[in-house]
Amino acid sequence: MHIIGKGIMRKDSLEKVTGHAKYTADFESKKMLYGRLVTSPHAHANIKQIDTSSAEKINGIRAIITGENLPLTGEEMKDRYPIAKERVRYYGEVVAVVVADTPFQAMQAAEAIKVNYEFLPVVNSPSEALKADAPLLHPDLENYEKINMVYPVPGTNIASKTKIRKGNLEKGWQESEVIVEEAFAFRPSDHAAMETRAVFAQIHPDGMIELTASSQAPFMIKRLIADYFNVELGRIIVNTPLVGGAFGGKASVQLELLAYLATKAVNGRLVKIVNEREEDMVTSPGHIGLEAQVKLGCTKEGILKAAEILFLWDGGAYSDKAIDLSRAGAVDCTGPYHIDNIWCDSLCMYTNHPFPAPFRGFSHSEVHFAFERTMDVLAQKLNMDPLELRARNAILPGHTTPTQVVLNSSTVGNLPECIRKLKMLLNWEEGQVIDVGPNKVRAKGVSCVWKTSTIDPDASSGVILTFNKDGSINLISGVVEIGTATKTVLAQILAEKLKMDINEIHVQMGVNTQSTPEHWKTVASRGTFMAGRAVLTAAEDVIKQLKSLASFLLRASTEDLEVGYGKVYVREEPKQYIPIKEIAYGYSFPEGLSIGGQMIGRGTYILRGMTHLDKETGAGRPGPEWTVGAEGVEIELNTRDYTYRVLKAVAVIDVGKVLNEKTALGQVKGSMSMGLSFAARETFRFDREGRVLNPQLRTYRPLRFGEHPKYEAAFVETPHLDAPYGARGVGEHALIGMPAALGNSLSTALSVKINYLPMLPEVLWKMKERGK
Repeated sequence: MHIIGKGIMRKDSLEKVTGHAKYTADFESKKMLYGRLVTSPHAHANIKQIDTSSAEKINGIRAIITGENLPLTGEEMKDRYPIAKERVRYYGEVVAVVVADTPFQAMQAAEAIKVNYEFLPVVNSPSEALKADAPLLHPDLENYEKINMVYPVPGTNIASKTKIRKGNLEKGWQESEVIVEEAFAFRPSDHAAMETRAVFAQIHPDGMIELTASSQAPFMIKRLIADYFNVELGRIIVNTPLVGGAFGGKASVQLELLAYLATKAVNGRLVKIVNEREEDMVTSPGHIGLEAQVKLGCTKEGILKAAEILFLWDGGAYSDKAIDLSRAGAVDCTGPYHIDNIWCDSLCMYTNHPFPAPFRGFSHSEVHFAFERTMDVLAQKLNMDPLELRARNAILPGHTTPTQVVLNSSTVGNLPECIRKLKMLLNWEEGQVIDVGPNKVRAKGVSCVWKTSTIDPDASSGVILTFNKDGSINLISGVVEIGTATKTVLAQILAEKLKMDINEIHVQMGVNTQSTPEHWKTVASRGTFMAGRAVLTAAEDVIKQLKSLASFLLRASTEDLEVGYGKVYVREEPKQYIPIKEIAYGYSFPEGLSIGGQMIGRGTYILRGMTHLDKETGAGRPGPEWTVGAEGVEIELNTRDYTYRVLKAVAVIDVGKVLNEKTALGQVKGSMSMGLSFAARETFRFDREGRVLNPQLRTYRPLRFGEHPKYEAAFVETPHLDAPYGARGVGEHALIGMPAALGNSLSTALSVKINYLPMLPEVLWKMKERGK
């Protein structure tokens, strides 16, 4: 390999570090109008009256849009009006949109709108929502339009119920000699991307609708607007420039619908809406919360026999992606372990909280926190080394997943090797707890992880390659550059296949849904896998074209030709060749006759073998492969005041094949950071009325500069045979195990079960001193 595996500078790095990169909010026009959201100060209330009379008198106001005559929306189940109609169901829900000549005028008008509310009882947690006497948040649940694998329970607050049934649970309990049961809980939180969500939209004189959005899913925006508003699909264009952080939050479609309604209300004029930080945190979708119960049974030797699990997901006011998240959590509910008997109910619950979007790891960090903490409790009851318990039960080729997929080394990798490397990097043999007094101890905690990608079975990706006259290539893909360097890796894949200089590959960073081949969504660690396969197919198309023309010019069979190093050459006579730049745009003979033309390669890839899950058992194939890993943290705890520092975080991931060493390390270390921040700091604080009390970065506190530990990452390489050069997804996986590893280290240090997030010193104190 001449370029795969090496650390290659990102294609987008220069314009980003020099400040020349343009994001959605950077675009301005003299013709632009500005939208402003009016949001609810209550979590649950009837809208009795909206008085816009004062706002309409303000100079520069072009339109005020309320929730009348709008369709129900929702990607999996249509249960949400883009603007609230008759009732609000969460603090921060949009009740009106103002369009004005300037941002200041829009703000003035928004503040002048008076809304009269009638308060309703608030459902403030998933367990509250499950109670028989809980207020019904969606009385029309049975009438909502929905897609496959969505199973609501009418007459309740259960938006959807996913069931996993494998083996015989009763038999599993009979074979179990040691049983433990634990409960877990944490509230919703936020993605805290540096760039807040932004969009601008217009309707051109010919009726073409054009949006530019900071999004992970421009093609989904196009599809959904066409579906919701009965617009011809080909008359919608969505542009996405560079995105300043997303982490799953910009996979949901919300602000874009408001921008479309806004431009429609002002006769197609250009309208821009940019979230302020508070709006981005509570009005737009956030990070899902969870209450969970995990019961495990094993033999005295620590061999797992049974797992019984209940997940109550805080799906918020509207299902949106929460149903998908609850399904994904069920699919990998037991972590990377071989268990014959599994029973899991995963319930997506309606509450009066902001509704969630995907969060990096797609519900897996949440599920693994509960399961991996229970594994440590089980190890303690067995008086067994926590890593030994995990190694004895590690998922292996030949085992089956909770959804009954039979695995092989290509589809599951090598978890035992990840555990072995983790032991070495974490210096596990020196002991799990070390007294470094006075009032200080050091402790280590571990976890194992796995994840597949529960995405649409028909998800596809396309790539176009166009040649320039100098033999360089333009690479065009619908993958959105959200900071993961995927488009640089695609260039590496192409450079490897064509044996060419990566500097001669020019990557189009922005996406235009009219001219860019579709990539389903830039989510689920699928960008490199799906678009990479499309690149290889497009490269084969280009190679075929080059060989065909060169065969005629070199008087050689195409089977005897090779492409690489900027030329097409005869395999056994490399000095007999023709430069690619001489045929990339066709070939002209000395007398002027010409043949061929610009060479354009195309490639597509669609996921193979994915199925829907059975309603009663959950059996089915949700993803192409599982990425496994082992992770750990070392903390230093002050036993007097319960403050602590994370000294070191380690992740060992079976990445299949490292394609770009530097970006792979960056992805793993960055995701470790997010996992620790979620576990140790991040949460929404709700009052009894369901209002978020800390929707600002000064009160919602991710890890800051100077607070990070030392991050160490290592890789195992067990190729995934379907993937380009064997690479597995790695963008999310190091995050998944961090909350559990941190919880296990703190629980070990304090000899107390820490089953609640975030793990603030106050929480540690309450659990140690009060036992609750």
